[in-house]
Amino acid sequence: MKIALECKKIRRTGLVPAFLAGGAAAAALPIINTAVRTDTFAAMAGTPASILLDANSQMLAMLNLLLLTAGACILYHIEYADHALLKMQSLPARESGLFFGKLCLLIPLFLIVAVLETTALYYCGMRYLDGDAALFAELLKSLGFSFLLTLPAAALSLMIASVCRNMWNSLGICILCIFMATMLPTDNFIASLFPYALPFRVLPGVSADHVLRYCTAALCETGAVCMAEIIYLKIRRLSV
Repeated sequence: MKIALECKKIRRTGLVPAFLAGGAAAAALPIINTAVRTDTFAAMAGTPASILLDANSQMLAMLNLLLLTAGACILYHIEYADHALLKMQSLPARESGLFFGKLCLLIPLFLIVAVLETTALYYCGMRYLDGDAALFAELLKSLGFSFLLTLPAAALSLMIASVCRNMWNSLGICILCIFMATMLPTDNFIASLFPYALPFRVLPGVSADHVLRYCTAALCETGAVCMAEIIYLKIRRLSV
């Protein structure tokens, strides 16, 4: 019910076309990159999946984070516009349901983008790098790993958007967090657990013993952000 209501709210925001256009643009980048540098990629050692992911994953992760933060800001901007959220606070309804409804809408939108990107990588591997049946399995595992590690950033972006009444404030904070994540040392495990740094982890570049740690950390961080949002909403409602 919450998701259906959120879908009605975003009809005139252009959020879905923006995600589709962003996903199409992100999917086109590895195709162009591989087509232009086919000889370079073909001379690299490793499986087609590892070559493609090493060459494109950082760029795709950055685009995905920017799409998520913009989407999160838009989702809460429609609540703060015309004081709609203040009117909702006068009703016997839980604001946490609003947050989770928006999160359940934002995650499938990101999944669509991730599927488009994975499809593009699969096409590149089969078309330019002579990929085999193992390519699909490797890319599918990478899709699941990347999707899981992006959940904390999605939840945190939505939480920041719920706190800031001005959309530009929340957007600025999220973009600052994204660029800060790019400056963190990549060889430090603790620093790599920053929610906006997790999506930059690539499955072929992560050791087997760290995969479970990253997945567990991503789930714990997502749960912690959701709990923090619930606590914040209760405090805000009491202070109104």
